[in-house]
Amino acid sequence: MYTINLNDDYIKLGQALKAAGLVSSGVEAKIVIQGGEVKVNGQIEKQRGKKLVDGDVVTYGDEEIKISK
Repeated sequence: MYTINLNDDYIKLGQALKAAGLVSSGVEAKIVIQGGEVKVNGQIEKQRGKKLVDGDVVTYGDEEIKISK
């Protein structure tokens, strides 16, 4: 599990995937998100700009990202 510590109130989903090293570019993030491969708090999320806040958990494949303040 990766943990991303927020400097602001939120981080966008595409940015979180890149920050955790699960995708190599914004284009790749867009493809996997729009393909329905990413879940936020157990629900499929198709918006790359989805704002993630403290306590959110992102799942992509076998990897998880926890968002922390």
